[in-house]
Amino acid sequence: MLSPHEVATLLLLKDAPERIDSDRAELGALRELQLIANEPVDSGLRFPRVTPRGDAVLRALARVR
Repeated sequence: MLSPHEVATLLLLKDAPERIDSDRAELGALRELQLIANEPVDSGLRFPRVTPRGDAVLRALARVR
């Protein structure tokens, strides 16, 4: 089960991965659950991105509302 902070972080990652602070505690839990992964971008930096599994979680949450 995801905490409210983990859900909020996953939602923010979906829309604006460059705005996430890389030392957020929630990122580790989301990585362990394979809901996010680090992906390099053109600038050479690595930003977390939502994986297909993470996207499925977000779609399921959207249906619950």
